[in-house]
Amino acid sequence: MTTPWGERELSRFPEDPRDQLRAWDASDVYLLRYLAGQEIPLTGEVVVLGDRWGALATALEQFGPTQITDSFLSQEATRANLERAGVAPGVVRLLTTQDEPPERVDVLLVRVPKSLALLEDQLLRLAPAVHAGTVVVGTGMVKEIHTSTLRLFERILGPTRTSLAEQKARLIFCTPDPALRRPANPWPYRYSLPDGIGAVSGRTVVNHAGVFCADRLDIGTRFFLRHLPAPGAGRVVDLGCGNGVVGTAVALADPAAEVLFVDESYQAVASAEATYRANGVPGHAEFRVGDALTGVAAGSADLVLNNPPFHSHQATTDATARRMFTGARRALRPGGELWVIGNRHLGYHTQLKRLFGSCELVASDPKFVVLKARKQA
Repeated sequence: MTTPWGERELSRFPEDPRDQLRAWDASDVYLLRYLAGQEIPLTGEVVVLGDRWGALATALEQFGPTQITDSFLSQEATRANLERAGVAPGVVRLLTTQDEPPERVDVLLVRVPKSLALLEDQLLRLAPAVHAGTVVVGTGMVKEIHTSTLRLFERILGPTRTSLAEQKARLIFCTPDPALRRPANPWPYRYSLPDGIGAVSGRTVVNHAGVFCADRLDIGTRFFLRHLPAPGAGRVVDLGCGNGVVGTAVALADPAAEVLFVDESYQAVASAEATYRANGVPGHAEFRVGDALTGVAAGSADLVLNNPPFHSHQATTDATARRMFTGARRALRPGGELWVIGNRHLGYHTQLKRLFGSCELVASDPKFVVLKARKQA
């Protein structure tokens, strides 16, 4: 990536030669060019919110920015890109959306996220640190910036306008108003599950901002809950756990089960733990942020339950599903099973047959399939 401060060699995490996806886009370049062209003083506390793969934090490393992200993969990509650029550890501070934000923000650079809820939550968390002199600039592709996005900046920080589009990217300019009366932060959000879905019927769900289906049970998970394996599996992994409904259902149905909740989203893992605790579930549970099942001991799981995403930020890709399926096979003991819920059109059965040698259809409807693959001895 060419920046006003030199060339930067960037990659996504984990690096996969099969995926030809860049670690930056036109909106990152547009923002960096604007900052240099307008001679914006990048002094004091510079905060980069929502940096996708560390492109902004790496380009601006000489200014000692703080990066805040919800994504473990994005944070690891940032570490790798900074190391590749020869930046010493600690020069760029890496925070998650669950960490306490800085007490003062002098420059706030916002890469607009896919989730409007996550943007709302993070702007509300950062607003007390923003002052009248804070420079606030957002960036995103045209398709990512809507009227609702601009209204959110105005409602939480102050008057907002946009730039002209360049290479299908746009900038957001916001002038902080310290006298603005901000709304209370509505996150995390709690709701009760419907009946007829097994052990979690009527139970409480806690969703932090940015987690899929914040105010209701999505139809894919609803279908999965009706077709979960019988209790008695032993060590169970809820892989890509989201708000933890599936793993919590397993724990409620089988108090002897040991459940590991895993997701690459810090917001998701916090939601899963909050959901589990809110329902007073007996038994043992572990909550881990990470890349699929990296770090989980081989042969340590009896059952893996998985609803793999088919997007990585805005890009449509099956790379995440591939890593999840491969990691599940390694983590399962011989005879252990991977159960997958997915849209019919994604064709996961082909990947599972290739990886496990066989794949069984457990249940289906016009939209979804539940598949089972067993690890051979």
